[in-house]
Amino acid sequence: MIDRDSALPRLSVVAPCFNEAESLSAFLVRMTASAETATGGDFEIILVDDGSTDGTWPLMAAAAAHDPRVIAIRLRRNFGHQMAVLAGLRAARGARVLLIDADLQDPPELIGPMMCQMNGGADVVYGRRVERVGETVFKRGSAALFYRLLRQLSSVDIPVDAGDFRLMTRRVVDLLLALPEQHRFTRGLVSWLGGRQEPIDYVREARFAGETKYPLAKMLRFALDALTSFSIKPLRLATWLGFAAAGLALMLMGYSAVQWARGHVVDGWTSLFIAVTTFSAVQLVVLGIIGEYLGRLVIESKHRPHYIVDTVISARALGGPAPMVSPAGAATVLPGLAVPASPPRA
Repeated sequence: MIDRDSALPRLSVVAPCFNEAESLSAFLVRMTASAETATGGDFEIILVDDGSTDGTWPLMAAAAAHDPRVIAIRLRRNFGHQMAVLAGLRAARGARVLLIDADLQDPPELIGPMMCQMNGGADVVYGRRVERVGETVFKRGSAALFYRLLRQLSSVDIPVDAGDFRLMTRRVVDLLLALPEQHRFTRGLVSWLGGRQEPIDYVREARFAGETKYPLAKMLRFALDALTSFSIKPLRLATWLGFAAAGLALMLMGYSAVQWARGHVVDGWTSLFIAVTTFSAVQLVVLGIIGEYLGRLVIESKHRPHYIVDTVISARALGGPAPMVSPAGAATVLPGLAVPASPPRA
C-alpha cells in the first residue's frame, strides 16, 4: 500500500483516467511543470486508471516507476468517473488537493492562480467555464440547461457551469471522504459541505486527443444521478401529476354522468382511447420516478465497496526509482476504502 509516514506534500493532484493514452504524456508534462512552479516541487500526482482498454495503464505505470511524485492506481474494472475520483482522493495526502481530468480540457496552468486565491481564505476554488471550445451547439445548450435545472431543483446551491475541476483544502477533502453515499455526485457533495467556495473563470479547451468519455447516454445517466441525489422535487412532481390526473378523471366522470342523464349514450372510442392512454402515461411516469429513488435506496442498503483497487505503483514507497507494486492478484476489497483514508488533521 501507499506509505503515509513521509512528509506530507503541499499539493496532491488527482487525475482520473479512462482511455487517455493519447493525452496522458502531454498532461503529465504540463501538470508537472505547473505544480513545480506553484509549490516549488512539493507535490504529488495521483493517476487513477478506471479500467482503460488502451495503453493508458502502461504509461501510468512507467511514469510512477520513474518519478517518486507520481502514484499510479489501477482499478479492477471500469467503476465510473466519480468512483475513480473517490479512489484518488482517498490516496491523496496533500494539504491541498486538485481535481482535474487528464484530457487537458481544464488547464493545469490554472493551479497557480487557484493556490493564490486559496491563500486568501477560500476552502474551495472551483473552475467556472465561461466558454466551451470545440463543443457542439447541442452539447453547450444541454449542459447549460442541465446546470440551471439542477440548481433550481436542488436543495443545495450548486454552482452553474462548473465541473469537478477544483482545488480543495485538506479539511474539505476529509469531510468529503466521510460521506458514505454510493451514488456520488462530487461537485454536489462539495457544495453541500458549505464553507467559503469561490469560482475562478476560465475557457474550457477542446480535448487534446481522443473522444469524449461522456456521450449522450452517459450524460443522461449522470444528470439523473445528480437530480435524484440532491432533490426530492421529482417525487413532488409525481404527486402533483397524480392529483392532476385524479382531477381530470373526476371531470370526465362528471361529463359522462351528464351525457348519460341526457340520453347521449353513444360509445365514443376516441375519448375512451385518449383517457386510457393519458392515465396510463401518468401512472408510468409516476412509477418511474418512484422507481429511481427506490432503486437508489436498494443500492445504498447493500453497502458494497465503491471500487476495487487492482494495482498500486509508487517509487516513493522505496525512496528511489524502483517501483513498489501491490502483489499480483491481491486486490484490495474494503467497504469503499480500497486505499486507506488519510488520518484526521487539526
